[in-house]
Amino acid sequence: MQESYLTYLNGPDIAELNMSDAEILSAVEESLRAQGLGRTRIEPRVHLVPEDSAKGHFNVLRGYIQPLHVAGVKIVGDYVDNYKHGLPSEMAIMNLFDPETGMAKAILDATAITDMRTGAVTALGAKYMARSNSRILGHVGSRGTSYWNVRLLDSLFHFDEIRVHSRRPESREAFGKRLSEDLGKAVRVVDSWEECVTGADIVVEATRLPEPKPMLRTEWIRKGAFVVPYGTMSAVELSLTDIMDKMVVDDWGQCRKGLPYGALRPHVEADKLTEENLYAELGQIVAGLKPGRENDEETILFWHRGLSTNDIALGHAMLEKAAKLGIGQQLRYQ
Repeated sequence: MQESYLTYLNGPDIAELNMSDAEILSAVEESLRAQGLGRTRIEPRVHLVPEDSAKGHFNVLRGYIQPLHVAGVKIVGDYVDNYKHGLPSEMAIMNLFDPETGMAKAILDATAITDMRTGAVTALGAKYMARSNSRILGHVGSRGTSYWNVRLLDSLFHFDEIRVHSRRPESREAFGKRLSEDLGKAVRVVDSWEECVTGADIVVEATRLPEPKPMLRTEWIRKGAFVVPYGTMSAVELSLTDIMDKMVVDDWGQCRKGLPYGALRPHVEADKLTEENLYAELGQIVAGLKPGRENDEETILFWHRGLSTNDIALGHAMLEKAAKLGIGQQLRYQ
């Protein structure tokens, strides 16, 4: 058997790639377009809960992107109290494979990939479904994905006002300071959900509650807003779906009844969100099969669970850039 090697990109390698906002958005948008055109395979995510589900669990995501000729598997831990150990709440590793032979192509530290692609999906949802003149962002949550939500959204909308809130004062203050320094503009750190959300053009709920609790009130959502709840545990009222003109998800297969976790899990189980009243999957909109926002009065809800194909596309883009720059290690496989 001939020798074979795979590429290993560790955390410092991923950081050295210094992926631009445009590169991140382009890679994830390509994966969404392929999905909309039926050129991907997305297997339902599975979960491993070693002990107490309130403490944390592992998500296993699997997928294939035909235009990129790559398959992949990502395993990500989601542990709410990791800040007590000086660790991010989500840490991940991903393998990429040649779908023709099954040969392993790469192993990547996917912690930053998870954060970046989540922010990219939030931003791309807004690109197609938020009002083009959106000026106020209200963002609740400060975990790893939150930074990229705000950064990539601002790269598209150049907000006049960014408000952030999270449960722990020290966390939200540090989050606001980092954003202000990196974006070169003032970021308002506020003390309550209501102050953060009320009147915002784009609302993102990215919390990690230990159990479901309706913290975001429907009455705070302005007409014409674009709302993105994606916390692991539901933090919104059941009535949120009642005010929506359109409801969009990233993949209905990951949102349907009988699956655990997710911001709108109670809404699906209560038939507030069904396959029948679902407007579209984001990939259909990106591919041009359905229109996104059609007027400024539409109030639109977008729930994304996080797709393997978004991870794989971004990982693939990183692997290609690493090859050009000579970054990473070659590991003997066979």
